[in-house]
Amino acid sequence: IQFKKLKKKKKKTIRQTFYDPHGYIVYYACFGRSRLMSSMEDLLFYTITEGKEMIPLSQFISALRKTGLLTSDPRLRDCVYQMRQSTRDSTGPVMMDKKLFRRCVGNNIMLLTKAFRKKFIIPNFEEFTQQIDKMYDSAQQQEGGQVADYIPQLAKFSPDLWGVSLCTIDGQRHSVGDTKVPFCLQSCVKPLEYAIAVHELGSERVHHFVGKEPSGCKFNKLSLNEDDKPHNPMVNAGAIVISSLIKPHSNKAERFDHVMEFLKSMAGTEYVGFSNATFQSERETGDRNYAIGYYLKEKKCFPDNADMIAALDFYFQLCSIEVTCESGSVMAATLANGGICPITGERVLSAEAVRNTLSLMHSCGMYDFSGQFAFHVGLPAKSGISGAVLLVVPNVMGMMCWSPPLDRLGNSVRGIHFCQELVSHFNFHNYDNLRHFTKKHDPRRRSDDDPTDLPVLVFMWDCSLFFSFRSFGSCNLSD
Repeated sequence: IQFKKLKKKKKKTIRQTFYDPHGYIVYYACFGRSRLMSSMEDLLFYTITEGKEMIPLSQFISALRKTGLLTSDPRLRDCVYQMRQSTRDSTGPVMMDKKLFRRCVGNNIMLLTKAFRKKFIIPNFEEFTQQIDKMYDSAQQQEGGQVADYIPQLAKFSPDLWGVSLCTIDGQRHSVGDTKVPFCLQSCVKPLEYAIAVHELGSERVHHFVGKEPSGCKFNKLSLNEDDKPHNPMVNAGAIVISSLIKPHSNKAERFDHVMEFLKSMAGTEYVGFSNATFQSERETGDRNYAIGYYLKEKKCFPDNADMIAALDFYFQLCSIEVTCESGSVMAATLANGGICPITGERVLSAEAVRNTLSLMHSCGMYDFSGQFAFHVGLPAKSGISGAVLLVVPNVMGMMCWSPPLDRLGNSVRGIHFCQELVSHFNFHNYDNLRHFTKKHDPRRRSDDDPTDLPVLVFMWDCSLFFSFRSFGSCNLSD
């Protein structure tokens, strides 16, 4: 089939073109970027409306949520603004026609096309979240554990609180339970603090002061490795030393603001706050950490001219930073996405910082349960005595689980159960994809993959590839 013959198809309607991959390629090659964008909007419109010329606006919003995108997503700010304007100008139910649709999606056509054509990392998101909800319910039945009481502010949380939020690398979001209740990061801040330090100083500089090996001891033990360094950044001694490395020549307020800005960037537009009451409580009851600090000072573990008390204060501040399950899941997703926040597209951390952070979370992130967790769950994670579990599925998603009751090792009882349920059902364990291994369900796989679905291919490619598609004109497109 020659290109010049196919060019005669230019008068086809949009819906005819939608079902004719050859015609769509030619339409793209003949008319270029501007008209392609218009046709893509029409194609997406008819995909959502199933061929109708008009649907209720509420139906579009419902369809959007099923893909995993929220109307609060900062990438959809213009789209949501246009929808609100149309609602404000109407006295009854708003109907979305092609004109309103184009106005709403104009700046988000590539993102929305990817969403509605099921090209996100979790294509069948609604089905996936139904399974997540079942796992949440299963974990909710778990009893036992004690709320941490050696920090008075933590002891005030109800043991019945339980929330799970997830965010994929494409910005698909889902939350179930008490996901809007703020809680302190506590030890979950350690991998984030370490990532910031490596991002700014490099791995070699940071690990001049801190080791990389699991300690085999309690997280708050006065213990160093054979080189007189803290074993790793995930124990208290390591985190206190890391605190002394971040912006050492700035004053206390500037250092804290610096880390807060990083964490806010990791969380996109989601909540990141600070609990002054918890900070004061940490300072008043932190005898063990003060003992660790003086031990580190005696062993000359800090950089030259470092102020040990200032480093401890900074460490207490960082542990008292508040998040919700929703904001924590976006932070975890930023790690899963190689340091780029999935809902803003901003690069927050370097690839080196993320890789090293995930490696240490995998080997040292769950206190004395780290080996068991790596064996059974096989994913990078970090727990905190507030009941939080920050979980990363690399290149897929981040999750934050939160339930205050802790087991004897200091990990959330419900959080651990949920993580185990997750990998028992889905093939997220690091080694689930080995050959000849019993196959679990892979939520990343499309159930309706079709290699000849060329309109999907075109949707996914950036319009700047105009000239690349011209070369398809003289090809046999069924090959």
